[in-house]
Amino acid sequence: MRVGGPCLNRAEVVLAMLLACASTIVPLDAEPLRTIRIAQTAAPGAAPSPPVPQPVLPVPATPVGVEPSPPSPAPVNEEEQQTIALLFDLQRYTGESNEELRRDLAAAMQALNRGRTEPNRIRAAILLTLPGAGPPDDARAIALLESVSGKTPGASPVKQLAAVLLAQIAERMRATGEERRKSAAAQEKLDQLRAVERSLLLERNRNAGGAGGGGGGGGTGR
Repeated sequence: MRVGGPCLNRAEVVLAMLLACASTIVPLDAEPLRTIRIAQTAAPGAAPSPPVPQPVLPVPATPVGVEPSPPSPAPVNEEEQQTIALLFDLQRYTGESNEELRRDLAAAMQALNRGRTEPNRIRAAILLTLPGAGPPDDARAIALLESVSGKTPGASPVKQLAAVLLAQIAERMRATGEERRKSAAAQEKLDQLRAVERSLLLERNRNAGGAGGGGGGGGTGR
């Protein structure tokens, strides 16, 4: 009995400790908010706990505005550039002196001999029709312009310019020819009137001479 006594006492002690622990365990169905409130309640006189900092979300960087690249220039139309240059030359010719026009004509003919391009033909044709550059050669100018305009004058700006100049020269030649025909007709009428006048004078002189001879013969008979 002495040996078993201590064992029973030790078992009783363990059982008492288990019961004490069981009495302090919070039931599973207890209200959890009460525990949170107790944990958050500050002790009297203690300083308030600092606010919990809110997490700062990274602000996405604003992309730097990239300036749009300038539009690529339109492709240069070589024929349009040539037409503009020819129009500029045509305007320049109208304000030049006769000596300057003669130099321009010589330079244009040299350029035409080096290369019979459409601009060279048009430039030479323009100068061939200007009186200040020398005796006008409309026939040669028309031949040069016709070789440029061809059968399709509206195919390009250069051909259109050649067609316009060709029409102007043809109209001027037509007007000049009409004026010459009128002048020739007037000269012909004037020549006819002069011929009639001469014939009348001759007839009058013959009549006057015949009358004088007849009167002299009658006086001798008496």
